[in-house]
Amino acid sequence: MALITFCVSVVLLHSLQVYHGLDIITNKVTAEEGVQCRHHMMSFVDPLVTSYTVVDFRNKALALISFHRDSLPISTFIVGGTNYYIESLLWKVLLDTGSGDGEDGAPNRKLELEKLGGAELHKRLAEVDPKMAAMLHPNDKRKIARSLQIHEETGIPHSHWLEQQRGEEGGDGLGGPLRYPDACIFWLHANVEALHKRLDARVDEMLSAGLIEELRDFHVRYNQQKVQNNSQDYQHGIFQSIGFKEFHDYLTVPECTSFILCAGIDALKIATKRYARKQNKWVRNRFLKRPGDGVPAVYGLDVTDVSRWEETVLNPALQILDSLSKGDEPAIAPIRVGGAEQRNKRSRHTCDMCDKVIIGDLEWMAHLKSKKHNYHVRKKRRSDPPCDQSQHTSTVETEDSGETSQGSPQDTRTPHKEVPVTL
Repeated sequence: MALITFCVSVVLLHSLQVYHGLDIITNKVTAEEGVQCRHHMMSFVDPLVTSYTVVDFRNKALALISFHRDSLPISTFIVGGTNYYIESLLWKVLLDTGSGDGEDGAPNRKLELEKLGGAELHKRLAEVDPKMAAMLHPNDKRKIARSLQIHEETGIPHSHWLEQQRGEEGGDGLGGPLRYPDACIFWLHANVEALHKRLDARVDEMLSAGLIEELRDFHVRYNQQKVQNNSQDYQHGIFQSIGFKEFHDYLTVPECTSFILCAGIDALKIATKRYARKQNKWVRNRFLKRPGDGVPAVYGLDVTDVSRWEETVLNPALQILDSLSKGDEPAIAPIRVGGAEQRNKRSRHTCDMCDKVIIGDLEWMAHLKSKKHNYHVRKKRRSDPPCDQSQHTSTVETEDSGETSQGSPQDTRTPHKEVPVTL
């Protein structure tokens, strides 16, 4: 799956490709492809920098887009990749607190905070910003640390900044207004079977292109000493690349075996498919189901059969762009999704029965219908007299009203079904 967003100017890429190294595993364009079309936002951050953020990416990318929009009569394609990064360019959804980025060596307070336990972080956030704490799971250390960092640097709760941003003209429940009114999105998608075969083949092609040698070289230059010091970090920077951490055992075990190598390859293929599913879910939930009018049109292009590329992708895309550039309605209609107005509130629920904290109304509904929850309900019913059955309750605090409500025990008898989750 790939996502192409049309604005007006040059070509940009996504997150982990900003770092030097791991060219194969991050699927960077080849030198030959680079000659055909210039690519920006690639290979300009030192691999040892772990504090480069989406805010840094956004600021640099917006400067490039602005330059080309003002000086060159060509189109800008934002190609991903990392949909969160693309979203940061399309909408005004991020806060810039003025803290130093990863390139100037400024201390990163967020990374320092993430070293603390989730419970301690959540407790600190609840003291200074209870509204934000109610929307974040105690295990979500990254987001909690970011909210604490914003409060420390501005003296204003993160939730207040978000409310202000959403209240701008054109804003909605997911953030501020659309940045480029002339943007549209091309969603290149394929059926699951074809996509999985293609992803497996891509991994095999990476192996043939020298993936193992690239991983060994990168490990020796940047990660070996970290492993020896037990300070390796596969959660930040380029070290979190899919394909690097999966080969940790292969790269660190003194006497590698073919079994360990095969395990790494299998893990890479599984992780790649999992990420593709996550990308598809993000497109549906953040682009297709996004509330409000400030959403670019999303046009689906089927890449299941790449032998028909011109027929199913290239020509339709060019026709759409040509119509939009003339102010006409494209012959191909954008994707419409029913129920897009129904936003999932990030309410906080506590299930005493399962001893779990659930963030999000739809996630809560899914939990009540899950096999694990119903197992605990049946177990409780067998062990307790009917009159003493414990009520599994949900103390709910929403980001909108702060009101509370009680979860009904009758919900536990709902048959288990897959419930879509809107983030």
